[in-house]
Formats: sequence, C-alpha cells, structure tokens
Amino acid sequence: MKLYETKTAPNPRRVRMFLAEKDLLDQVEYVEIDLQKGENLTPEFTAKNPMKKVPVLELDDGTCIAETMAICRYFELAHPDSAKLLGDSPLEQAEIEQWLRWLDYYFFIPCGMGFQHTSGYFKDRMTPVPEWGELCITDVKKFMAFLNDHLVGKSYICCDRFTAADITAFAVAAFARVVKIRVDESLPHLFSWYQRISERPSAAV
Repeated sequence: MKLYETKTAPNPRRVRMFLAEKDLLDQVEYVEIDLQKGENLTPEFTAKNPMKKVPVLELDDGTCIAETMAICRYFELAHPDSAKLLGDSPLEQAEIEQWLRWLDYYFFIPCGMGFQHTSGYFKDRMTPVPEWGELCITDVKKFMAFLNDHLVGKSYICCDRFTAADITAFAVAAFARVVKIRVDESLPHLFSWYQRISERPSAAV
C-alpha cells in the first residue's frame, strides 16, 4: 500500500498518528507530494483523487481512498484487534463521530481558511480574502477557548480515553502555529491536554 501525503500538512499527520497508535506504520509506503509545487494538481495525482488533496491511500490492487477519516476507518475495520480509535460501543462511536464533526467544522476548517487567506501560500491558484481569513482565525481562538472549558477535569476529548478525536484536535492545535496561534498557559486545561498528547510516541511521527 502507498500513502500519498505531505508530511507538514495536518491531515496526513492525523493518518500517521492513527497508524502509529494501531502499530501499523510499517504497513504502507509513504510518497511525499509537494503541494506548493503543485504535484497534487498533476493528471497522475488527479487520477488518484479528483479533489486533488492529500492524503490518499492506494491499495495493492490500485484502489484509491481519499479523505483522512475514510482512510482511518479503513484501517480501523481492517485491523479490529489493534487499538480501537473510532469507538467500541455504539455510544462511543457516536460520541467520537460527533466530536470529529465539531473539530472539523469549528476548528480545522477555520484554521485552514485562516492560513490560506492570510498567508498567500496558494495565491497562484486561489483568490485570498484576508478579511475572511482574519475572521476565521478569530473563530479558531473561540473554539480553543471552548475546548479549554470542555477539558476541565478531563484527560481526553471524549470517552475517557485516547481516540481519533484527540488525534484530530492535536493535529489542528499544532497546525495553528501557521496562523500565529499556539497552545499555552493562557488556556491551562487545553495546555495540559496538549502537553499530555505531545508525550505520546505517535505525536512524533
């Protein structure tokens, strides 16, 4: 299997952390895609993912799976005996899915839009709207404050254990540095959680 990724991007990091937690890192070959050079826009890559995004998992038979959580769900179901990161019971699965949606919509997307619209990184292929980017960055800060309040007395985002929700929240919190936001002592509960997740071996992959 091949995983097409950009190592500095948050979505591929989510997949790598997921694989590391399930002890499956050595199950795939990693192929680096240079987004700034537009390697994701080539006909060869577009044939693997018409949305032209990373990551993409290519199975041995040539089947390609795009989207971070679709890839993670594939490995969760293909390796049910390793760590269950998407929930065991119906309630756990529902709770994790709820948090994944919240984290995507209210944390990840605003962070990504803040970066794209204020950095000029993709100005050759999009029209940045800096004012929109700044509003998105404000929304990121608001959601981080929400997470800080949520984590009072909690070690993990949900289910009283480490799950894919923690992976997503951690990857986005780390990525937020690109919009000059860092998790620090001003949000003590979020900071404590962030430090705890940073100590996991999967955070270093």
